[in-house]
Amino acid sequence: MDAIVQIAERDASIARVLREIVSLETAVRSSALDLVAAHLRVHSAAGDVIDCIDALKRDAVAQRIAERLAAARPPDPGDPTTPPPV
Repeated sequence: MDAIVQIAERDASIARVLREIVSLETAVRSSALDLVAAHLRVHSAAGDVIDCIDALKRDAVAQRIAERLAAARPPDPGDPTTPPPV
């Protein structure tokens, strides 16, 4: 998880995609990630990449990543994955 967040902190486009993924409902996130993993397996992705995708399916991991990404940068009101102010 640390590696995922570190990469996202260096690349805003990855951070946006990760925030979108971890914000999905559990079943939707799991199904979407199953499709991504299947595609990557066809292209012989490294096992650690598949492991990361599997980890993102777990609610606890998704929640921790969402929290760390939120703490890593101030909210961008132009980013559609930024939650509205409370």
